[in-house]
Amino acid sequence: MIGWYAHHQGSGHVQRLRAVAGHLRTPVTALSSAPRPADWDGEWVQLERDDTEPLDRSRVDAGGRLHWVPAHHPGLAARTARIATWIATARPALVVVDVSVEVALLARLCGVPVVVAAMLGDRDDPAHRLGRDVARALLAPWPEPADPSPGSGTPVVHVGAFSRFDGRPTVEPVPGTVLVLWGSGGRDVSDDDFRRAREATPGWTWEYLVPGRGDRPVDVWDALQRNEVVVVHGGHNAVAEVAAARRAAVVVAQERPFGEQRRRAALLRAEGITALDEWPEPRAWPELLVEARAVGAEPWKRWAPGDGAARAARFLDDLADREGGA
Repeated sequence: MIGWYAHHQGSGHVQRLRAVAGHLRTPVTALSSAPRPADWDGEWVQLERDDTEPLDRSRVDAGGRLHWVPAHHPGLAARTARIATWIATARPALVVVDVSVEVALLARLCGVPVVVAAMLGDRDDPAHRLGRDVARALLAPWPEPADPSPGSGTPVVHVGAFSRFDGRPTVEPVPGTVLVLWGSGGRDVSDDDFRRAREATPGWTWEYLVPGRGDRPVDVWDALQRNEVVVVHGGHNAVAEVAAARRAAVVVAQERPFGEQRRRAALLRAEGITALDEWPEPRAWPELLVEARAVGAEPWKRWAPGDGAARAARFLDDLADREGGA
């Protein structure tokens, strides 16, 4: 048995769980305070939320040693007890944690090896170091950089990016079309920024998939298929979906904790992909779209080889076999 903790913030953590679970031969139980997906047919341990009010925000990090342990919060106590009880009962071979330093530490304190989802950015604070140090391995959903930075000593398994769209056949896009694909985790780019970019590129037709704009719901894969260039934020899952669609792209990092999206943009630039650290001025867009078109989709083949989820599953299955468990 493998336990898999998926954080409730955003949709990406659960999406990664679902992508890899489809390739695992080892039974997997999800542990999450996110809603159970309607099509999830495995075990799902529903966890209490640890961020509901009332909340004492002056004492959430245990003096800087952890990230989120609000004092006297009943949801935190209940979810911690539920995870520990499940571990004692199910006796998993390992627990995958995506992402929580506290859950990684809890599982390891219960005697279970943990695999932690690797994260980009400046994460050298004590809590992140602790999470890496207790892990059996770090699972990185991007290719190994040509010039990797020094690690913590914990093995890093680079499997390449993967998404819910891996393996789908692609079609030729409509030339001269742009899709803006933005995420649900908050944005620091305004509707006015999008409008000015469109007005600066009169030879291009723009379409938007941006939460909060009020646009009618559109199937993401269909939108990716019909557009030639995708303007996308630097979040892992959005970038992985563009890579799966093999579309030319302009990746624009958003402001995120620890500089995660800017670090991803830097890695993408090293692969030859057009990637920026911030939203550019309108006058830059004509050249950016032409540049992205010239780069095309070729660099995505290394970033997202198409079998990243299967590679991750093979690694976890092999590790679970070695570690044993119930």
